[in-house]
Amino acid sequence: MNPRKKVDLKLIIVGALGVGKTSLLHQYVHKTFFEDYQTTLGASILSKIIILNDTTLKLQIWDTGGQERFRSMVSTFYKGSDGCILAFDVTDLESFEALNTWRGDVLAKIIPTEQSYPMVALGNKIDLEDRQVPPEVAQNWCKEKNIPYFEVSAKNDINVVQAFEMLASRALSRYRNTENYLTDSIKLSPEDQTGRRCC
Repeated sequence: MNPRKKVDLKLIIVGALGVGKTSLLHQYVHKTFFEDYQTTLGASILSKIIILNDTTLKLQIWDTGGQERFRSMVSTFYKGSDGCILAFDVTDLESFEALNTWRGDVLAKIIPTEQSYPMVALGNKIDLEDRQVPPEVAQNWCKEKNIPYFEVSAKNDINVVQAFEMLASRALSRYRNTENYLTDSIKLSPEDQTGRRCC
């Protein structure tokens, strides 16, 4: 693929209220961390341009609100996405247990529903002491679902770039496969018509 060709990818980050989705996104895009964030209502969008595998990617990353009362509205933002980060807080067992629901919500909105939809799971706040989700438990859940898992800290910038770029790489692969499929399946002139005319 030509590095001058720009590919636009829509990524979403989902998870329970307070797991640090906004902090992760700001750490990745702006290299900043603030202790106090206001709750995201609906969604906010940040963009970042990166070069990955000789391709320029414009990532449009949707930070979705984690409040239960906004879940039906937020799920409309999933449509048309190219990949998803499932985030939880390693110090909050309920946020980890909710990953199945978040994953199901996202997959229900992806058209067509497919197993190859790229996802990455992030266990955030590994910088804190009172951990409730052991790494092995999260790794096993992700292994069952065939989802890469990263232990991250938005505060200390641990594994944040690696996680986002893993998702971007998987989303780009899926994009290329879809692009190749469309190119191969669209034929404007039949190959087997040699000299036939309609009249």
